[in-house]
Amino acid sequence: QVQLEESGGGLVQAGGSLRLSCAASGRAFGWNTVGWFRQAPGKEREFVARITIDWRGSITYYADFVKGRFTISRDNTKNTVYLQMDSLKPEDTAVYYCATGGIGSRQSLQDYNSWGQGTQVTVSS
Repeated sequence: QVQLEESGGGLVQAGGSLRLSCAASGRAFGWNTVGWFRQAPGKEREFVARITIDWRGSITYYADFVKGRFTISRDNTKNTVYLQMDSLKPEDTAVYYCATGGIGSRQSLQDYNSWGQGTQVTVSS
């Protein structure tokens, strides 16, 4: 089973940028979906973005609240998925998690079977 490790979180002012990384070990990503989720204090974990690699190529999908601000990408040579976060807002403050699932995985947490430990993102106003 693949192990995932997130990095790149930190403290940033509103309007700033961060790039999160999700590095996989134990097994190459291959054809699958890698998703980013986040969980703010007292709230449920929610979907942020996903990227699927299959015979069609690369397909991305974003939650409405990050469209135009966040960009998900992956480098299969490094077994790493990135989440570039621009124009950050205080409401983006959360622990961000990456997870892997099959090529049919969508926005539900139940679609994903391997999770990282998360990285904290704090956006100050």
